[in-house]
Amino acid sequence: MHSIDAVDLDLLRALADDPRATTVALAQNLGISRNTVAARLARLEDAGAFLSFDRRIDPAVLGHPLLAFIEITVHQRDLARIVEHLARIPEVVQAYGHSGTADLRVHVVCRDTDHLFRIDAAILRVDGVERTETSLAMGELIPYRVQPLVEKLRREV
Repeated sequence: MHSIDAVDLDLLRALADDPRATTVALAQNLGISRNTVAARLARLEDAGAFLSFDRRIDPAVLGHPLLAFIEITVHQRDLARIVEHLARIPEVVQAYGHSGTADLRVHVVCRDTDHLFRIDAAILRVDGVERTETSLAMGELIPYRVQPLVEKLRREV
């Protein structure tokens, strides 16, 4: 990835403020040419700077208002196969490998606690899964955000 400069940071900050802004609007707001905006956006996209749009869709509007975190302990030799299996469960919206007492942290959305119970049971049935520990998100206190980091980096440039 190319190094991020002040123009890139300004562009990212403007997109965080208005993700639907047009190239023309971004160029006008930032005082740079439309071609510069288009080239910078293309370069940022090629570098993987933008996450997929589905991260902006709230599962609650799809009838899945509960978010749960499932810590999963697995047989390490089966990790890749287990992750493939988890990826086939539509309610698994994200999974991380991590250090600590468990091997995976899976974010699951569900309709209710009975639905969560069934999802957890399905995960436990996967060969190589040793145990799970489940907790419910009681409320989102700090929504996913990157803009404060962008603003900090912009001040440092």
